[in-house]
Amino acid sequence: MVFNDFFDVASDLINAPDRPIPSGVISKNGALFLSIILILVGLTLGFLISREAFITALILLIIGMLYNWKLKKTGFWGNLMVSFSVGMTFIYGGVTVGLPFEKTVLFFGLLAAALDLGEEITADAMDIKGDLEIESNSLAIKYGKEIALRISSSIFSFVVILTLIPFLLGWFQLILIIPFLVMDIVIIYSVFLIYRSKGTEARRFIKWIYRSSTATIVIFILMRFILPEYLLS
Repeated sequence: MVFNDFFDVASDLINAPDRPIPSGVISKNGALFLSIILILVGLTLGFLISREAFITALILLIIGMLYNWKLKKTGFWGNLMVSFSVGMTFIYGGVTVGLPFEKTVLFFGLLAAALDLGEEITADAMDIKGDLEIESNSLAIKYGKEIALRISSSIFSFVVILTLIPFLLGWFQLILIIPFLVMDIVIIYSVFLIYRSKGTEARRFIKWIYRSSTATIVIFILMRFILPEYLLS
């Protein structure tokens, strides 16, 4: 993420001047140095966990580097690379305990990837001015803001449907659906407000989706630990 900010200075000066580098909180060289340190720490930790974890981390690093260096400008394909990396957060967790293909891991990985893809496309619809500066080929630039928002809304609709599937298949006890339903309501309401917004204020509603999804995961984990075992059997 720090490395991404290092490459995004030109567009951030227009789209997000309050970010650390354009706002002057940290220098561009300072951000580069920090990103290198974080990359080395991440790879080292992956190596210490297992060979599989190290290889997974290395592959994701390469994907991130390619995205930041060149492929961000490809638009939708760049969006897919970012959402794939976000979803792989959960797969990486599964790798570290030897369960990369466990159904709960795959569910949360797909959920996170889909959420992020919708948010990436929505953010691009808000960032047209800055993305034109770097000659990006985002969906919003290629087809217009309205089409991009329709696509992101369709993806968010898929997310809402996806949250119900584990319960229909009996993977989780029904009581655990509560945080997901709250998240779904936030997503639907946020998408409605994004459509009604006229400018960059839509970023605030994107943050609502991020925060609600993060809270959902935390609450889900806490419920799994706190609720009596017979409810989760």
